[in-house]
Amino acid sequence: MDLECRERIYSEDYFDLLIEYGRYLGELQANPNLCYTIINITHAAVYYPIAELPSNFLQIYGYGAIPSCFGLLDMLSLEASGVRRVRSIPALDLRGGGVLVGIIDTGIDYTHPAFVNADGTSKILSIWDQTIITDNPPEGFFYGTEYTRAQINEALASENPLSIVPSVDEDGHGTFLSGIMVGNPDEANNFSGVVPDSELVVVKLKPAKNNLKEFFSIPPEAQCYQETDLLLGLKYLNSVAESLHRPMSIVIGLGTTQGGHDERGALSSSVSRVADYAGISISVAAGNEGTSRLHYLGTIPSNEEYNTVELRVGPNEYGFSMELWGDAPNTYSLDILSPSGEYIPRIPARFGESREIRFIFEETVILLDYQLVEAQTGDELILLRFRRPAEGIWRFRVYGSGPLERRFHIWMPLQSFLTSETYFPEASPDYTLTSPGNAVVPIVVTAYNIANQSLYLQASRGYTRTNAINPNFAAPGVNLIGPALNNQYTTFSGTSVAAAHTAGIAAMLLEWGVVRRNHILMDSVDIKNLLIRGAIRDPNIVYPNREWGYGILDIYSTFLNLRGDI
Repeated sequence: MDLECRERIYSEDYFDLLIEYGRYLGELQANPNLCYTIINITHAAVYYPIAELPSNFLQIYGYGAIPSCFGLLDMLSLEASGVRRVRSIPALDLRGGGVLVGIIDTGIDYTHPAFVNADGTSKILSIWDQTIITDNPPEGFFYGTEYTRAQINEALASENPLSIVPSVDEDGHGTFLSGIMVGNPDEANNFSGVVPDSELVVVKLKPAKNNLKEFFSIPPEAQCYQETDLLLGLKYLNSVAESLHRPMSIVIGLGTTQGGHDERGALSSSVSRVADYAGISISVAAGNEGTSRLHYLGTIPSNEEYNTVELRVGPNEYGFSMELWGDAPNTYSLDILSPSGEYIPRIPARFGESREIRFIFEETVILLDYQLVEAQTGDELILLRFRRPAEGIWRFRVYGSGPLERRFHIWMPLQSFLTSETYFPEASPDYTLTSPGNAVVPIVVTAYNIANQSLYLQASRGYTRTNAINPNFAAPGVNLIGPALNNQYTTFSGTSVAAAHTAGIAAMLLEWGVVRRNHILMDSVDIKNLLIRGAIRDPNIVYPNREWGYGILDIYSTFLNLRGDI
C-alpha cells in the first residue's frame, strides 16, 4: 500500500484532497482502494482517482478539501535588529547553539560555503526532498527522500557531491532564506547569518500537481506548491525536533490569497497548533500583496440593494479564481456583466448552487459555486473560476441580506499567478495578508527598509478578516545580502526575507530560554510577546496598526525590557 500511495502522490491521474478525517474516517477505512496519509489530529491527504471523483465533490467535501496553492513571497540587518549588540554582551553572545532551524521551501544548495563548517562538514542535519523518488522517505512518510547529515558530509567530501546527495535548489529562494538564518559569516561579502551556530533541517517541496493548478486556472508555468505538502513538511520538522528533544525555530516564506483569511484554514490552524508547542517558534511572512490591487473590500449601504464591483482583466490572461467571502449570518449573491455587455442575471444564494456559465460573444467559461456555510469558517464563500477570461471590464453586482453590516471581501490569486494588467480599479490595500500569515499564534512579520526606515512598498497589510492584529512587527527585509546559487551572494527583498531574519532571532531566544534553561517552556507566543515588548515605536504613530503591527524588531531592546530598563 505504501508504494501504491507513493505513486498516487506524484501521478496526475489522482487528485489530492485535504479531508477532515475524523468526519470521514469510516469512509476512508471502508474503501480498500483509497490511499491516504494522516497529517495531524484533524486532517488527512487523500489521493482520489480522478476517474472516480464525483462531479459535485466540491459540494460533498467542501471548499476546504481542495488544497490551496502557495507561491514564494519575494524576492547591515544585524545592526538594525540589535543582534550584534546582543552578541557583544559576554553573558549573552547568542548564536543559536543547540537550536534547530527548520525551513519549508525550494530546497538548499548544500554545497554553498555558507552551510559548510570549517572542518568541511555540513551544518545541515537533514534534508527531506519531496521531489526525489526513492525507497528512502522519512520514517512515517510515503514519498520523497530523506538525506542525513552523514550522507551530506560524504557528498561534501566527494569530487561529485550530487552523485551522492542529488538534492538541489533550482530557484535559490530556500538557499537565500536559510543563509539569512544560519549562514556562516563572510566578511568579503559583508554577510553573516543571524544564528550561525544553529543546525538546519530542510524540506524541499515538490511542485503542485497540474490537475490542482488546472482546477484553480493557474497558468501551467506558474511556480506554486500545494497545501498538503506544506502540512506534511511541517509534520516532518516537528517530528525531527521531537525525536532529538531540541528546540526549533521554523520559517515559512510562502503564502496564498486563497481561503477565508482567518485562522481557521487547514494550514493556518496546523501552524498555530505546532507554534504553541513548548520549544517551537514559527515565523511567517506577511506577504507582498499590498500594492497588487487584487483585494476588494465592499459594503452595501442600508439604503441600497447592491455594491457594484469592477474587475479589469488584461490581455492574454490564462485564467484565475476569484473568492468572495461574506460574514455569517448574512447571505450574498451576485450577477455578472461581461466586457461585451452580456448579462447573467442575479444567481440566488441557494445551498449547493453550482453553475457553468458560458457566453455568446466571449470564449470565457465561469465555474461558479456557492458555499452558504463554508465548512472551515462557517461563513459564505462564492467561488468563481474563470477559463479564458475576456479582456476588459467585468462588472459584478453583489447583493446582501441579513441583520449585520453587509460587508464582503473579494480576493484574487497571488500577483505571481496573474499578469500585471488584471486588477480591481478600486482595490483596498488592507486585509492583504497571505495565509498562513492570518494565523493568530505564530509570529507574523512584515518587512521594512533599514536604509530609510520605510515600510517595504509591496508589503501586505493587516488585519485578518476577523480583525486579529497581524502583522506583529516589521523586520529588515529590503536589499538584504545572502547566499545565492553557484557559491555566489546576492540581495533579495520581501517579507519572507524578514520572516527568515525573525526566525534567526527567535532561535536566539530559544537558546536563551530553552537551551540555557531560563524559560524552558518558551513557545511562539512567548517569543512574539517578548519581541513586541522590545519593538521600537515611532512616537508619531499609533500602534498597533495595519502596516507596522507593534513596531520594529529589536532584540537588544527585548533584553533591556527583560532586565527592567524599559
